[in-house]
Amino acid sequence: MLTPFGHLGMAADRSIGRNIHLYDAKDRVTLLGGLILTNGVTKFNFYSMVKIFLLFQSSFSIEDKTSATLERNEEPLPRGNYYVVGSFTVSNEPFLTRTISLSTGSRLQSFRDEIRRRDGRCVITGKIALGAYRNHWKGFEAAHIFPLAYQGHWVQHNFARWITIPAANGETINSKQNGLLLRADIHGLFDNYDISINPDDNYKIICFADDGDDIAGKFLDEQFRSDPDRPPDELLRWHFRQAVFANMRGAGEPIFEIDFPPGSDVLGEMCGGPKAAERMEFELFNRFALHAAPQQQ
Repeated sequence: MLTPFGHLGMAADRSIGRNIHLYDAKDRVTLLGGLILTNGVTKFNFYSMVKIFLLFQSSFSIEDKTSATLERNEEPLPRGNYYVVGSFTVSNEPFLTRTISLSTGSRLQSFRDEIRRRDGRCVITGKIALGAYRNHWKGFEAAHIFPLAYQGHWVQHNFARWITIPAANGETINSKQNGLLLRADIHGLFDNYDISINPDDNYKIICFADDGDDIAGKFLDEQFRSDPDRPPDELLRWHFRQAVFANMRGAGEPIFEIDFPPGSDVLGEMCGGPKAAERMEFELFNRFALHAAPQQQ
């Protein structure tokens, strides 16, 4: 079935709309990646993000179309084509496919309640949950920074070493330190890596897609940053790296359809799209997680 936006199950292309394109200076043709430029991205930020998905053997520089070297400073990054000068390889660090259809999902009540008590507002937009005093949280959701579906990856790479406050059920992945309270629509953007937080740039909010909320380039407020129970920088840094891989490396990772009308062949749509096995694994985990015994760590 075709719509004005394509096939219902077709994944969107993150490279559409890019106004920053990055090439190898050796031939000025090989495309290495790109970016949809939003407010707050500086020349220094650009160098830092390029260093995430390109691994350099020595020093490097970036040139503009006139072959002038791009300075590493806090000036806004201009739109255009750029060229990497230096010896490098493209990082093969894995990107963890993360998408969930609207009819599925599992969150622990204890995780949700602890995030609500700690934050009381969307920590990215600053919108306060005015109805919290009467336990009215409509429009606000507790979001995992590191996705629950990849608990095996969490254990294998010992992400728990950054958690100092265990969850009520003893699982470090469900600690409130692995969560943020977000406005419901911002939660979706955060899970899709359209929005992230750079803890190495004063907790700047980076939008990798069109910013309709005027939040790109702003910073997390001091109240949240000074909270001793807030997420550790290492988890925010992990999410930011994943956002760079998703949006800047090569053509970027696919954006999957999640809003399936009633009667849709949801599993069929997933199986017929890109990264079918990874997406199915993620979806199935979230569908059946509540029926499985918890994995201790």
